[in-house]
This record gives sequence, structure tokens and C-alpha cells, in this order.
Amino acid sequence: MYRETQIIKETSPGIVGETGEFTINVGPQHPATHGVLHLVITLSGETIMKVEPHLGYIHRSIEKMCESLTYRQFIYVTSRMDYLSSHINNHACALCVEKGMQIEVPERAKVIRVLMDELTRIASHELWWGAMAMDLGAFTPFFHAFRERESINEIMEETCGARLTMNYNVPGGVMQDLHPDFQRKVKEFLKLYKSKIHEYDELVTGNIIFQNRMKGVGILSAKDAISYGCSGPTARGSAVSSDIRKVYPYGIYDKLEFDEVLETGCDSFARYMVRIREMQQSIRIIEQLIDNIPEGDFQAKTKAVLKLPKGEFYTKVETARGELGVYIVSEGGTTPYRIKFRSPGFSNLSVLDHIARGSKIGDLVAMMGTLDLVIPDIDR
Repeated sequence: MYRETQIIKETSPGIVGETGEFTINVGPQHPATHGVLHLVITLSGETIMKVEPHLGYIHRSIEKMCESLTYRQFIYVTSRMDYLSSHINNHACALCVEKGMQIEVPERAKVIRVLMDELTRIASHELWWGAMAMDLGAFTPFFHAFRERESINEIMEETCGARLTMNYNVPGGVMQDLHPDFQRKVKEFLKLYKSKIHEYDELVTGNIIFQNRMKGVGILSAKDAISYGCSGPTARGSAVSSDIRKVYPYGIYDKLEFDEVLETGCDSFARYMVRIREMQQSIRIIEQLIDNIPEGDFQAKTKAVLKLPKGEFYTKVETARGELGVYIVSEGGTTPYRIKFRSPGFSNLSVLDHIARGSKIGDLVAMMGTLDLVIPDIDR
């Protein structure tokens, strides 16, 4: 995730041309870590005239790799795209395979998947909240966010064997049953979160300095959000209804009571508030399920070697950053002929130039932060 405050340097010292515009680089930084994005920014004084993203620094050809893997194996490569939504990415791939093979998933597995999805969503938003505040100069919230996030990571580690890039979903259900301490630890997390949520408002949301940095910055109208193909909190901050869990329900989401979070502000603060309120809706979903996990199998019986029938198959889910689509073309073999992922990060990044033009260079970090970019989701 491209979070760090960037070092800015002039690539062409002095004035460029007769317009008084000059070009600077923001990034690339940390070529071996979590997000490498290069922005070429044209400025007139401190005013942004153009933002041109340069991508591909950590491209790993994931879609092409998936075409050489079986229908069981390719699922886990997607954990390395948006790694903060890895469980939800895996869920999308499993749903697509199940759709093609008409596999009926046991109810217990459906509930487990949704529980893990929502825990993943909260963990992602927690990291975003801490890093967002740190980008704007507040270091303390980062530690508060990771306090709650650590509780989720411990739950994930016990059940999935991993804290970040989970390999838990399989075609037909989940890899193994829940850890015996799962329900107890989830309830402990719910109690912890509810006792600490007021700190988020006191430290950041209600902070007048933070609000002045966010309100009226990075305006994205509903019409433009739709035109650029934005999804997730980026779109819903402009009052665009786009939550796949509501619009095209999958799993058991159609049986759950929760609200699609929409904000009408269309600015960076509105996108911030969507994610804050979304965490509360995820808590609401978890509370409905944690004491109502049905008994039974956690995985449907499937063949050791899976072959999708010849044809084209598509599914989509709501990750922490928006709509993830999985498109598979099968020729009837054990590996896909073609795989394409419609990840939310690429479309959301495409709007950066639009919302940044005319703004001050000092506001760029706030705008980028509320897009919540995870670069491997884009460079795939």
C-alpha cells in the first residue's frame, strides 16, 4: 500500500517553458516493499495541473501465472494482489469455480466465509485508518489501529495459519474447520473494538486540523465516480450505490441485516467516513453470525482434480477497496484457458488526476490516502 510520505525532487530544475509550469516526481519509493507507485506531477507554483501515474514497478503477471495452475491452486495467487483483502479475493475465486462446476457449498462454510470476510474488511480498514492519520502527521492513531488489528490477526493465524495472505478458501467451502477458540476470541475482539471506537473520533475524526485537511479536498461527483468506474468506499463517498453485498448478494449476505454506507460529501472526508462507518456495519454482521454458526460440514465433497466445463464464468465480490471481478474462460481442462481480474484499485487510481487538478500539492497525500490504494492490486 502506497502510504509513506514521499520524497519530492525536481526532475527539471527551474521553470519549464513559457507557462511557468514545472514537473516533479513523487516516488517511486521502497522498491522491495508494499507499494511502488510513481507519480509525475505538473505544477504551476503549488497548484497541481496534472497527475500522471506510472505503473508496473512490481508487476508479476499474476493473471498469466494463474493460467498454468489448477483450479485449486490459482485461488491462492490472488492473496498477493490486494493482500489486505486476501481472504475476500480467495472467496471470489472459489465462487467462480463453484459456479462453473455447480458445487453446492454447505451452510456452515458459507457462514465461516462471511465471518472471515468481515474480519478481513475490518483489519484492512484499521490499517488504512492508522496510515491515513500518519500520512497527515498524526503518529499516535497508528498504534491504536494496530491494537485492534492485532486481535484479528491472532484469530486469522489460529484458524487459517497466516496473518496476512490467507489460504483458507477451497472450491466447496473452507480448508479446515474453525479453531476451538474462534468464537471466544471473536467476542473478545467485539468487546475490545466497542470499548475503543470512541478514541477514533477523539483522535482523528473530530480533530479540527484533520477535518480542515480533508473537507472540500478531492471533490469527486457521483457522475464522475460512475464515469471512471470507481467502486467501494471511493464511489460510496460520492453517494454511488455500489456495494456488491447489497446490489448482487453472494454467500449469505442476502440473509443479513446491514446498511450500505453512503456519504454525500463527495470529498476526502466523505470517503474517510464511509470506511469508519463500514467497520461498524461489519461488526453488526459478525454479531449476527458469531452465535449462529450452523453445524455440519465445512467443505463439500469434490473430486481431487477439478475440471470446469467449457465456457465463460464470472463472479464479483466486495473487497475492502471495492468490486473485484473474476473472469474465467475454460476449455474443459484442468487449468483455465484465460483468467482476468477486474480489481478495484486500477479504476480508483484513474480518478486521481481528475480530483487533484487545481488542488495544492500539500493536499495530494490526503486525496491518495482516501483512495486507499494497494499497488499489487493494480500491478498484477
